[in-house]
Amino acid sequence: MNIIIAGDGEVGFHLAKMLQDENHDITIVDPHEDLLKMLESSTDILTITGDSSNPKVLQDAHVNKADLLISVVHNQETNLLTAAVGKKLGAKRTIARVSNPAYLLKEKTQLFHDLGIDELVSPEIIAADDIIDLLKQSAATETFKFSNGLLSLYMLKLEENAYVVNKSLAEIAHDKPDLQFRAIAIYRDLKAFIPSGSDIFKPNDLAYVITKPEGIPQLLELGAKQEIEMNDIMIVGGGRIGRRTAKKLEKSLNIKLIEKGKDRCDLLADDLDRTLIINGDARDIELLEAEDIQNMDAFIAVTDNTETNIMTCLHARKLGAKKTIALVEIIDYIDIAQSVGIDTIINKKLITASYISRFTHSAEVSMLKCLSNIDAEVIELIAQPKSPVTKKPIKELHIPEGSFIGGIMRNSQAFIASGDFQIQENDKVVVFAFPYAISKVEKLFRSKTWF
Repeated sequence: MNIIIAGDGEVGFHLAKMLQDENHDITIVDPHEDLLKMLESSTDILTITGDSSNPKVLQDAHVNKADLLISVVHNQETNLLTAAVGKKLGAKRTIARVSNPAYLLKEKTQLFHDLGIDELVSPEIIAADDIIDLLKQSAATETFKFSNGLLSLYMLKLEENAYVVNKSLAEIAHDKPDLQFRAIAIYRDLKAFIPSGSDIFKPNDLAYVITKPEGIPQLLELGAKQEIEMNDIMIVGGGRIGRRTAKKLEKSLNIKLIEKGKDRCDLLADDLDRTLIINGDARDIELLEAEDIQNMDAFIAVTDNTETNIMTCLHARKLGAKKTIALVEIIDYIDIAQSVGIDTIINKKLITASYISRFTHSAEVSMLKCLSNIDAEVIELIAQPKSPVTKKPIKELHIPEGSFIGGIMRNSQAFIASGDFQIQENDKVVVFAFPYAISKVEKLFRSKTWF
């Protein structure tokens, strides 16, 4: 696929590198010439310096040949204009990043579609909604629902006392033959791998699991995890993510929101009805203690400073908060943040990539999740009529190396994948895949035979 990415920093660069790994032809347009030179020195990505909303710049990027134009600069007006102009100049599909939640209302999205903007994405809104889901599934480090929860992705950090630790997958399956979940990947010592039956779980492993709803209690039991009943929540940072999270939760939970800027506090006080707004610096331990941090069920740090979010979460954990969630915008810090004890990491680059990447696949992708620790994706693919994946049971398929089928959804029923299972056309299939395997996986789900 021929893809043009308009960016002004890390989000565009991360997306470009990720899509290049999946064998797309990428051109990135960015106003920062020095940053583009750094990108060119380490990749084969074509770069153009300039303002992406300028028709001449888009023409220089050969937008008329673009299968997809993605605009993810920080200014939403630039993104909307870039997508609209690009569509007029011949781009087949356009995606624009926005920050105003009102733009995502149904009546507004139709207006933007009429202007030539096919899709809108708001990482801040998705991040807030992810945080709310994580509070509902408080035992998980990371979670994602497929087909409205028929199947879910759970990521659990294994402690030494977990039942599965020092046991192989084969042993666990023998002892627990009625399992309603399946491990699809393990992250250990900065490396990820797809486990075989002989692989043994170890303490501090991050285990990625596909589960049915009825499998969640057993999954948590075997992982020695317990759900935390959420009542009292402290949020640090009153930006779009913090505000939306508080707005969604304040009717059912007790929310305290700490914001450093006084003017921002005034705006939050006008917008939030039941949230206690505190004007202060969350790095002040005395302030945290005065606001009863030791009795908080969850502490959520979503300021625009990654270091502040990590440090305040560490303080909150030490002082007694049961669950910590941090917005970590520097991808290289994700491993560090989790290794020092922060429960869950939110990253807007990965959120944006998860949303946009599903439009770049040749097979029909209904949902997609880019994983926080692993350079890999969990994809919900739809099996097309007469596609190779429908021809044989799973154990007889030529599943590409670096990929793994975790579960299947048929109508309103979910199945955990087994070797004897026969996938049918229109089934939704959840697949874990490293970037080098994705194009091969897609061929299995398309209507033409490739064997």
